[in-house]
Amino acid sequence: MFFIFLYIIIMVIHMYYINIFFLSSFLGYLLETFLKTFFFHSMNNGILFGPFIPVYGFGCVIIVLVEKFIFEKRNISKLVKLLLLFFIVSILLTLLEWIGGVLIEVCFDKIYWDYSHLKFNFGHYIALEMSIVWGLFSLLFVYLIKPVEDVIIKKIPKWFTILVSILFIIDVICTTLHLI
Repeated sequence: MFFIFLYIIIMVIHMYYINIFFLSSFLGYLLETFLKTFFFHSMNNGILFGPFIPVYGFGCVIIVLVEKFIFEKRNISKLVKLLLLFFIVSILLTLLEWIGGVLIEVCFDKIYWDYSHLKFNFGHYIALEMSIVWGLFSLLFVYLIKPVEDVIIKKIPKWFTILVSILFIIDVICTTLHLI
């Protein structure tokens, strides 16, 4: 319920972030479905019934906020910006992944990902190798994916965002009821 409350607050503040969340959650679902189909057959592609993986959505919103509040209107060289973005976002997304994993395990008694097989793991949910992947993903997101998402988001009508929001909330409720 906390996430629903947080979602409503963000929706009121700015629809742009909601659209980033949904579009990135959906793209994360497509990415993990692709990876599951062709490479990692035992991989879970999300906890929800619908085509969303919220950790990607929250992660991309975090990346956008870090870029906006830390780097906007600051005279920082491109190399320093790349390095700072990589390290700051690597830490924040690793923390997000750990929190998400712990919450899923505590609330639903399930483990949806397990990095204990990686050399530099810190338990099931985080590993240095994945932190590096998240840092690289953040650079890919900022310089390649976000510009395309921004073009798409400008064309999304408000009614569609509200409809997807309602469907997402229904999905969260149904998934929660199914898992508990």
